[in-house]
Amino acid sequence: MKRILFAFILTIIFFACKQPSKNSIDSSKFDSFLENYFQEQLKLSPLQATIIGDERYNDLLSNEGSQEFIAKRNQFNMQFLDSLKNYDRATLSANDQLSFDNLKYQLEMNLEGSKFHFEYLPFNQFDALPLVIGQFGSGTGAQPFKTVKNYDDWLKRVTAFSVWSDTAIGNFKKGMASGIVFPKLLVEKMIPQMQSMVVTDPKKSLFYGPINLLPKDFSAVDKERLTKEYSNSILKVIVPTYKKLGDFLQNEYLVKTRNTSGFSSMPGGTEMYAYEVKLQTTTTKTPEEIYQTGLSEVARIRNIMDSIKNSVGFKGDLKAFFEFMKEDKKFMPYHEPKEVIAAFEDIHQRMKPNLKKMFLHEPITPFEIRQTEDFRAASASAEYNSGSANGKRPGIFYVPILDATKFNTTSGMESLFLHEAIPGHHYQISLSQENTQLPKFRRYGGHNAYVEGWALYCESLGKELGLYKDPYQYMGALGDEIHRAIRLVVDVAIHSKNMSREDAIKYMMDNEAISEQGATAEIERYMAIPGQALGYKTGSMKISSLRSKYENELGAKFNLAEFHNEVLKDGSLPLSVFEAKMDSWAAYKK
Repeated sequence: MKRILFAFILTIIFFACKQPSKNSIDSSKFDSFLENYFQEQLKLSPLQATIIGDERYNDLLSNEGSQEFIAKRNQFNMQFLDSLKNYDRATLSANDQLSFDNLKYQLEMNLEGSKFHFEYLPFNQFDALPLVIGQFGSGTGAQPFKTVKNYDDWLKRVTAFSVWSDTAIGNFKKGMASGIVFPKLLVEKMIPQMQSMVVTDPKKSLFYGPINLLPKDFSAVDKERLTKEYSNSILKVIVPTYKKLGDFLQNEYLVKTRNTSGFSSMPGGTEMYAYEVKLQTTTTKTPEEIYQTGLSEVARIRNIMDSIKNSVGFKGDLKAFFEFMKEDKKFMPYHEPKEVIAAFEDIHQRMKPNLKKMFLHEPITPFEIRQTEDFRAASASAEYNSGSANGKRPGIFYVPILDATKFNTTSGMESLFLHEAIPGHHYQISLSQENTQLPKFRRYGGHNAYVEGWALYCESLGKELGLYKDPYQYMGALGDEIHRAIRLVVDVAIHSKNMSREDAIKYMMDNEAISEQGATAEIERYMAIPGQALGYKTGSMKISSLRSKYENELGAKFNLAEFHNEVLKDGSLPLSVFEAKMDSWAAYKK
C-alpha cells in the first residue's frame, strides 16, 4: 500500500512539474506582448528597422509630420499603454518588471509629448531627416546596397522622402502662423545644407554613391537599368526636393524666423522646454535645479583645472591657459586626416590591455574609425553610429576633420574616444543589441540620460585605463567634463532665462578651452535641440554617485567589473528605474 501511495505521489509531482505554472504562462504572454510592441513600432519607424539590420521595411519612410501619422502614433501609444494594464507587475519576474516599468515610462512620455506641436519644427541643422537621408543614400551608411532588391528598395524610399519634404514645408508654414519658428541664425545654417545637394550632373551627387559601388555579380542588364533609374531619381526627385526645401527656407521661412534664442520666447515654449527637460533627463528635476547643479559643477572642475595649469608651470590665469592650449602650434602636429584617424587608433591600442580588468564582456560587433563625410562635416560633431546586431555592419566612430593641420590634440582626444567609441557608446549599444535575453524594444532602445550618461561616465575611467598620463590630455578630459557642466547652465538659461546666443557663447569661452567657432556651433546646437545636452551630466553623475555609494557600502565585496556589468546588462533604462535596479543588485551583493 505504501509503495502504491509513493508511486501516486511521484505521478502527481511529475505532472505538476510538466504543467506550466501561472507565472510562466503570464511571462510567456508578456513576452509576446513586448515582441508585438516592438514589431508594431518598427512599422512606424522603418528607418530604425534598417539601422538595426531588419530589411523588411527598407523601401518605406514614414511621413512623421502628417496629421494621419501623428494620430496613428498616438493610437499606438494609447493602445499599448492600455494593454499594459492587463499585467500584474507584482507577479512578473525581475527582468519583466524592468520591461514593464521601462515601457510604461516610454508610452506615457510619448503621449505627454503629443500635446505639443513639435512637428512645426520638422528639422534643423543638427537633427534633420534631409541629412540622414544623405547618409543612407550614400552607399556607405545603414541602408544596404548588396542585392538588386536593396537597390530597388532605396528608389522607393527616396520617392517617399519627397512626400515627407512637402509635409515638412506645410508644418513650417503652420509654425509661421502660430509663432513656433526657429531662430534666424539656425535657418541660415540649414539653407546651404539643402543647397549643397543640388547638382546638374547626377554623377556628382552624393546619391550616386551606390552606383559607384555596384556589386560585380549584378547582371549587365541590372547594372544598366539601375544606373539609368538612379540618375533619373537624382535629377527628377532628389535634386528638386532639396531645391524646394532650400528655396522655401530662403524665400519664405527666413523672414518669419525669430531673433531670440530660446523656446521661452515662443507661445507655449516654456511648457515645451519643461517637457524636453523631463524627457531628456528621465528625471523630475526642474530646469532651475539643473541650472544650479551646472553652476556648482563648473566651479568644482575649474578648481581642478587651475591646479593642472599650475602643475605644468604656466604663468597666467586660466583663460590665458585656455588660449595657449587652443593656439600653440605644438598641439597641432597633424598634416593629413589619416594621421588624426591613426592617433585615435593609437589611443584604442594603448587602453586595450586594461579593458579586460574593468569589463566582464566585450562586444562582438566590429568597430571602425572613419572621417565624417564632407557634405555634413561642417555642422557635425564627433559621433558614434551603431552597428547591426548580426555583425554585418560595424559600429562607426565618426570624426569631423575640416582641416587636419588645425586639429588640436588638447581638444580631449582620449576622453572623446572613451565617450564616443570604447568603452562608451560602442560597448553600451553593442552589448545591448547582442543580448538576446532582453526583449527587442530594450535591446534596440535608448534613453538620452542613460546612453549619454554612460558615455560621459566612461570619460572618468581614463586614468584607470592607462590614459591621461599627459597633463594636457587630462586637461582636455577636464575640458570635456566642464563642457558638459556648462551645458547645464547655458541650455537652461537660453530656454528659460532669456540668455542670448552671444552671452551663452561668451560664458562657454570663459570657462573652457574652446574656439569661438566651436562655441558657436555648440550653443546653436542647444538652441536647435533643447534639453538634449542635459542628459550627459545628469546620467553620468547618477552612475558615479552609485559607484561611490556601493564602494562604501560593499567594501571588499565591490568589484568594478561586476558593477559595470550590472550597469550595462539590462540595456538602457530611465534613471529612476535604473537606480532601483542597481540598489537591488547592491543589496544582493551584501
